[in-house]
Amino acid sequence: MSEEILSQISIEDFARVQLRVGQILEVEKIEGSRKLLKLRVDIGAEVRQVVAGIAEAYEPASLLNKKVVIVSNLKPARLMGVESNGMVVAASVDGKPVLATFAEEVPNGALLK
Repeated sequence: MSEEILSQISIEDFARVQLRVGQILEVEKIEGSRKLLKLRVDIGAEVRQVVAGIAEAYEPASLLNKKVVIVSNLKPARLMGVESNGMVVAASVDGKPVLATFAEEVPNGALLK
C-alpha cells in the first residue's frame, strides 16, 4: 500500500521537532471520554502530563513503565479540560493506534534523530 506524499519538509524543519524517549509512570482514564487517557511520562529532565487518544486500544495497566516516543516541544493543549504537554507518537493501523516503542533499552529523555 503506497501513500501519497503531501509535502516535503527540510532537515531544518524536522530538526525543530523534539522527539524524546518517555517512560509511562501513571495512567488514568479521562472521565467522560472513550478515547482519552491521561499519562504521566518521565522524559528525563522532568515528568510531563500527556493526554493520548489510545484508550480504545490499550488498557491503562498495560502501559505502565512502557517506553514510548514523545513529541516534547509541542505547545500545550487542553483536551476534555485536561492539559496535555506533549504528544505520544503512534501509527494508525486499521483505525487503531499502535504505539512507537523500543526493542532495546534506552534512557528516558534520549533524543531521537
